[in-house]
Amino acid sequence: MADAAMLKKITSENGFIAALDQSGGSTPKALALYGVEESQFNSDRQMYDLVHQMRTRIVTSPAFTGQRILGAILFENTLDREIEGKPSAQFLWQEKNVIPFLKVDQGLVDEATGVQLMKDMPELDLLLDKAIAQNIFGTKMRSVIKRANRQGITALVKQQFDVAKQIIAKGLVPIIEPEVDINTAEKADIEVILKRQLLEQLNLLSADQHVMLKLTLPEQDNFYRECIAHKNVLKVLALSGGYNRKKANNKVAANNGIVASFSRALTEGLSAKQSDEVFNNSLNSAIETIYQASKT
Repeated sequence: MADAAMLKKITSENGFIAALDQSGGSTPKALALYGVEESQFNSDRQMYDLVHQMRTRIVTSPAFTGQRILGAILFENTLDREIEGKPSAQFLWQEKNVIPFLKVDQGLVDEATGVQLMKDMPELDLLLDKAIAQNIFGTKMRSVIKRANRQGITALVKQQFDVAKQIIAKGLVPIIEPEVDINTAEKADIEVILKRQLLEQLNLLSADQHVMLKLTLPEQDNFYRECIAHKNVLKVLALSGGYNRKKANNKVAANNGIVASFSRALTEGLSAKQSDEVFNNSLNSAIETIYQASKT
């Protein structure tokens, strides 16, 4: 069963979820935006050491606390590491009152029928057991929609919910993330199909099966209100999806009941070269704007 204190926080407090789960191919880009060039590392181990230093600097900052941040999504590599002498997930909850989540998908397959499904996860049960041992509250898994293809979107949402039920059975809360490509001309049409499929799958859940949704900010404000109100949904989150922080915040604020779960839009403007004072002030300003947008 999900931790009662964490469940109470996620359902009753204001705030947003920090996405600190860049992995694989997205890590060099995240480091480059932070001012660390690829020439500064020559192995995956060095790369992950550097990104852990970046994440450690963020979560140990005085600005990063459970007063404005509900949770943080971690990559498995972060779960295996420590922050100030404590396992990362335990540090987040015990020292910062921030709920730890774990990214569990293993990447995407090539696009077919307008979508990219998740790769098979034969080791998922082992990863979930590892998460439970670290007092992780929930998980996150991402797939991507690029075209308004009903067959593809239906298959993608079904895959997400099939895996979600496996996660729920372990006592964890899954974040389902069917990202819509913000650059597609078919975005609004995709959202119509996606919402219908999400509601169909939500209606098939039993009363004790709860999920969270992480969705691309919609073309029409408050488009996902039925998902937010659904009895099986604990929270609807928004990904920044490539929007800059200002635009992403404005869109979150315009969608009542949706809270942010930003990655790039959270770390925008942070740099490895900044002094601690400048870094902490910049992070504090970012957190405050995202928090205020998420309160609407």
